[in-house]
Amino acid sequence: MMDEPEANTASEAERERERAALARQAAKLFSGRVDFLLSAPQLKFLPDPSVPEIAFAGRSNVGKSSLLNAITGRKSIARASVTPGRTQELNIFEVGDPTLFRLVDMPGYGFAKAPPKVVENWKKLVRTYLRGRAVLHRTLVLIDSRHGLKDVDREMMTMLDEAAVGYRLVLTKADKLKASVLDEVAAKVAEESRKHVAAYPELHVTSAEKGLGLPELRSAILLDAGVAETR
Repeated sequence: MMDEPEANTASEAERERERAALARQAAKLFSGRVDFLLSAPQLKFLPDPSVPEIAFAGRSNVGKSSLLNAITGRKSIARASVTPGRTQELNIFEVGDPTLFRLVDMPGYGFAKAPPKVVENWKKLVRTYLRGRAVLHRTLVLIDSRHGLKDVDREMMTMLDEAAVGYRLVLTKADKLKASVLDEVAAKVAEESRKHVAAYPELHVTSAEKGLGLPELRSAILLDAGVAETR
């Protein structure tokens, strides 16, 4: 019979094997079919709610497109723009053959080179989608590591709390900061996230450019979508 330290070591080794297996599954899946499906300027244009969806939210210029490209291993499946606020629709991508789940790139918030009326329409589209899409399994709220949480991020988090939509906080552009500064930002974001009932307890720290945190985020997406192999 193993004593407690040996049992804990064995349990941790098993968990590590499971994490590695999940990371391999995620890498294989995302290296396969990932196709753009459509852009929906209104909810009526969304595809049938037949598979789980994982949504990406964040301030304009937070690096959503770059992260989507990095996660899927593509160079331009999601088009990045030097003009913040270009994404004005819900852009839908299908993953797997047959399709296992969808990724939804939402309009950036907080800044947009567009008339106020257009911006308000974007906000309404996002709010309605988040609150009423039955197949939405998780939202990823992207936070720029260089700036930390802003009021517009807090507004999004509060809205998700009130709608009972679970979400993960994902720090982007982590390679732009020194390690000590990054640790400080991550600690502050994690501490504040604990005040939000719908926030997932694990904070993801990523860099689309350097690949930091991408295997873990891919694995989390599979778990959230409910398609991870459990054996």
